[in-house]
Amino acid sequence: MHEHQLSNWQHSHDFARINRKGERRTKWVLLLTFATMIVEIVAGMQFHSMALLADGWHMATHVVAFMIAIFAYRYSRIHQHDQTFAFSPAKVGVLGGFASSIALAMVALVMIADSVQRLLMPEIIRFDEAILVAQVGLLINLLSALLLRDHHDHHHGHGHNAHHGHGHDEHDHDHKDHGQRSHHHDHNLRAAYLHVMADALTSVLAIVALVAGKYYGWVWLDTVMGFVGATVILVWAYGLIKETSPVLLDQTINSKYTQAIQTALEEDGECLVSDLHVWPVSANHYAAIVVLVTQEPKSPSYYKNLLGKFAQLDHITVEVNCCKGQDCVAE
Repeated sequence: MHEHQLSNWQHSHDFARINRKGERRTKWVLLLTFATMIVEIVAGMQFHSMALLADGWHMATHVVAFMIAIFAYRYSRIHQHDQTFAFSPAKVGVLGGFASSIALAMVALVMIADSVQRLLMPEIIRFDEAILVAQVGLLINLLSALLLRDHHDHHHGHGHNAHHGHGHDEHDHDHKDHGQRSHHHDHNLRAAYLHVMADALTSVLAIVALVAGKYYGWVWLDTVMGFVGATVILVWAYGLIKETSPVLLDQTINSKYTQAIQTALEEDGECLVSDLHVWPVSANHYAAIVVLVTQEPKSPSYYKNLLGKFAQLDHITVEVNCCKGQDCVAE
């Protein structure tokens, strides 16, 4: 066989979609959010406001999310053609998400302890300064949302959820193009946009708590915001752990999807699936190994074409075994 023909049977292993403009926008938002986060955490400590502190730490969850997005972009781009990874380094973002969710869950637990202490031993809050900082935080959030929304809408106004639930069959509304998706929803950008909107909401809550404390003397409301912020972070961390662990553990796609794959292959009654493995190679891309037994073997490409409608399968390996004799008739 001529060597140059080998490329006809080689797969692309680029499961990390690279979006340079999205990366630039995310960097700007990261810088803005990071600066505001530092100001809010320092001001929260200085002015004795748990609401401000909670808002700052809530921002930290999103700073971490942006940093992971940028790190994943960079790492995937640098190692795009690195053959030391079996299926590209696309899981790096998933690993970062898992690690940061553990770290931020710890922060949330410390915040809960602080809030309990604040309830037992209240401190005098400097309301005017705290309200001003919270308002600046809200403005920065809205500016970041505009930066991301402008690009997000231009990119895909109808984007799916920020993080795909594990193993859903969405068929992605796009077709395979030489084994690649013809276009891709940028989940990093969508996630960043939703993070910023969640931040704006906690900034509003902080302002409400501080204003109520200043004018109505409801100082306890500031401490309550500490509990609310910690709970929001814990829920975020739990959701991220639940979403990233199955990908890191190579958990298979849901059973309905694998059953549908098996049905599509066995539909013509000529072959039986003897072994089927489907596992994630990135957050939303799957590889599959299919072992078939048949009396009338066809080429692997024939069986791959039968699976053309399964948009989440990016890398399919087919093994066809010929079975002779009476015992091999498909039932």
